[in-house]
Amino acid sequence: QVPLVESGGGSVQAGDSLSLSCTTSDRSGIYDMGWYRQAPGKEREVVAIISWTGDRIIYADSVKGRFTISRDNTKRAVTLQMNRLKVEDTAKYHCYADTQPGTWGQGTQVTVSS
Repeated sequence: QVPLVESGGGSVQAGDSLSLSCTTSDRSGIYDMGWYRQAPGKEREVVAIISWTGDRIIYADSVKGRFTISRDNTKRAVTLQMNRLKVEDTAKYHCYADTQPGTWGQGTQVTVSS
């Protein structure tokens, strides 16, 4: 496992944008990274995953066209740009590193109000 530090959550209005960032101090590992989210009373779900080289990206259908995941391996960072936010995007967002075993960040809250 590797240390993950998330930032960028907050409270916004529907239609606004937020950017989440996740960084790790690990300088040697090669692994996919991504973002998951969990809303109250719901199971954790994948939001987006990006491969080490960035050539493979997966998005949840619910965020396609609105969210963009990217990574900068020189900074050991992965970013989730969230545009046109909806109330249903409200959740705690967790960074994930596909280490073995996988590593989860503690999460950052995103709250979208109408």
